[in-house]
Amino acid sequence: MIYCSPLRRLILPILVLVGIVVFYRSCSLKKTFPDFILHQPPDNPAGIRIPASHLQQPLTFKTTDSGNYLQPPNEHYYYYYTGENHFSNKTNYKGLQPAHNPNLTPLFQCPVKANSYTGHLRLNSIVQNISQIPPHSLKEETRVFWNPTVIALPHWSKNQYLVVSRIVTDGNHQENVLCEANVCHVSGQESRLGEKVCTDDDLDHVGPGGGMRCATPPTTLSVPPTPAEKCEGKFMEYADIPGFHDPRMFWSGKGEPLMMVNTQSRYACFGLWLIDLRSLYPSLDSLLASSPTLPSLGPLKSYPTLTELTRNPANTRSQIEKNWFLFFPVNGESYIHYDLSPPGGGPRGRTFAKLLGNGLTTTNLTDSLEQPCLRKIMETEEAGPVKQGGSWHQATNALRLILCNRSDHKCQARNENTVFFAVIHRKFPNWLKLPLRYERFFMVWQATAPFNMLGVSKHPILMANETASGWSASENWSDNSTNQGLVAATKERNLNATEPFGGKDFWAYFTYTVSMSWAWGRAPREGSVGDEAHDMHVGYLDDEVLLAIGVDDKGQAFSRVKAAELVQCMSACPGKDQDISNHLV
Repeated sequence: MIYCSPLRRLILPILVLVGIVVFYRSCSLKKTFPDFILHQPPDNPAGIRIPASHLQQPLTFKTTDSGNYLQPPNEHYYYYYTGENHFSNKTNYKGLQPAHNPNLTPLFQCPVKANSYTGHLRLNSIVQNISQIPPHSLKEETRVFWNPTVIALPHWSKNQYLVVSRIVTDGNHQENVLCEANVCHVSGQESRLGEKVCTDDDLDHVGPGGGMRCATPPTTLSVPPTPAEKCEGKFMEYADIPGFHDPRMFWSGKGEPLMMVNTQSRYACFGLWLIDLRSLYPSLDSLLASSPTLPSLGPLKSYPTLTELTRNPANTRSQIEKNWFLFFPVNGESYIHYDLSPPGGGPRGRTFAKLLGNGLTTTNLTDSLEQPCLRKIMETEEAGPVKQGGSWHQATNALRLILCNRSDHKCQARNENTVFFAVIHRKFPNWLKLPLRYERFFMVWQATAPFNMLGVSKHPILMANETASGWSASENWSDNSTNQGLVAATKERNLNATEPFGGKDFWAYFTYTVSMSWAWGRAPREGSVGDEAHDMHVGYLDDEVLLAIGVDDKGQAFSRVKAAELVQCMSACPGKDQDISNHLV
């Protein structure tokens, strides 16, 4: 007879009991939770619900030869409301036209009078030079630097800015260099936080107005070459030119220092590629990992290697792509803005898309009812050969702007007081079809879906010492009493002079804007010691914006202006197409 201890006798009953419990629980779960869960969609909000297929006049996305706008599926419904509309992303939008939003008031106030001859608004900020020659440099610099792009570095950085400049070459290759830089001011003049007084050596390199100078030797940026898929016609010779051109630096919404470059495309001839600057400049990696208040390894890299950005569908791509920019809503997503709306409609219209990853995007997401915003400016212009015509194109990256002052600690960022803005150019050619001048305008759009355009500058913007080519010096400064003496002195020396007396060391002629960045040295918000990397692309009305400026394809400069001055005097965009929307209400 086999003997079992009292404890061992309990093993079998316990196992049986556990089996019964498991069986009961599994049966219960199968009854409660099916293998595949179907969630019923929520009830539609109160409003007018009209199937697209039942409209008296069929509603389609604006059809173009480029195929940018796609016909929505038959089951897609459009909702239009006389009251409040809640989009799927919880963004509030009232009616077909944006309701009056008091937060937008600063955009449409215009305390500055435009020049009666040129139509420009002249601001008080000056254009200052950038020098790539660092102090104590022993090597004589013979290279010519131009087309600068600049970003501010975080507040704990030893130096203030990162500068990437193109080098004038023989055209058989492209070359770009990077340095860290600081700004100095002239003794006795107003200075910003952290600026040093210019030495005599500084003034020899940046000119009598003070300026920005490299603090580290310029380093050549090495980006892997990319093959061109197809360069045809006049672009055939571009296929084999090594190097990239027209770089744009900017901070992403996650705090990544990114650079967009133009180089050979895998899909066409030339395309736009994105790369994290830390992959090219390791010192930046160390800097972002050394925040005194937010210890980390720095933001994750979304673009550790060169990644080409695309346009979807494929038949909307051009042989040469350029001047795209990214913008970053607060939800961490990324969007590419491809084109502006031509005043006359044009073959493409305003287009933007959402980045999905690895450079791939959605199709165009522009509101199908949005009217071209530039048409209003063109229609209200005065007649005259110098002002008529011109072509519009995108110029800089975008920045996010909160429409209140940083000094107002009660103001917090909200959907209704946050917008994006960027520089756009209007290019005028001379009789040889070469550029005569680039006019600087600003565009503003919603920071939440559907990202509708809000306004465009009524007048082109000039800095205090910029000259608008096409007009005489007396016409350029006819509205500025402080410059009347300079104008008179100029005309005494040269009746046809295009800039006031003082020389090209201080007066900027034939300028264009390459990129924007929030300026270094911003005051910290309450409860903070300064901006972290993820704050570098966001600013307030009283924050200064640094505009990186090219000068005549052979020089480089910058100007610092409060954001409120750049986005004032806007012309409100017309909104949505009422001819179509009338069928929906």
